[in-house]
Amino acid sequence: MSDLERRLADIVRADAGLMHVLTTVRALGLEDWRVFSGAVYQSVWNAVTGRPAGYGIRDYDLGYFDPDTSWDAEDVVIRRVAAAFEPPFRDMVEVRNQARVHLWFEGKFGEPYEALSGTDEALARFVAPAFGVGVRLEDDDAISVAAPFGLEDVFALIIRPNLHRPLARGWDKAVANATARWPELRVVK
Repeated sequence: MSDLERRLADIVRADAGLMHVLTTVRALGLEDWRVFSGAVYQSVWNAVTGRPAGYGIRDYDLGYFDPDTSWDAEDVVIRRVAAAFEPPFRDMVEVRNQARVHLWFEGKFGEPYEALSGTDEALARFVAPAFGVGVRLEDDDAISVAAPFGLEDVFALIIRPNLHRPLARGWDKAVANATARWPELRVVK
């Protein structure tokens, strides 16, 4: 584990909300799961900028991978995860089967999306390297980290486009939203 991964694990452990989500989801025994996106990178931004844990976090994105790409199978997992949480977390944990993303992504975001072979593979397709970070609470209580672009950008408060994909249709909105809450961020194009 690198120094930045250890630092990220410490930040995650210090965030009671994020740990609650990780602990609850681990108990569900989902296949190939991660909590990723805003709940993770925003926790780092909060720690780096001295904001309280949980500041600005609106939801917890939970990805898992099940080769059954039917809506019915995903709906069963969505309902199961929701039943595991009390409010407000019940409404804040957003579950998506990463094996299904290619079925709806182009219709929603206007760009093609090849099928994935696992949850961690999705992180390399996020719109910014700083956003492509996921964590999981393992059975031995270790926090495993997946970050295909590394953790340098997220800890340096840098947002830059993912050069391995077209500039996202909602890029400007995502950047404006982030910089409004964390004005210390530096946007690099």
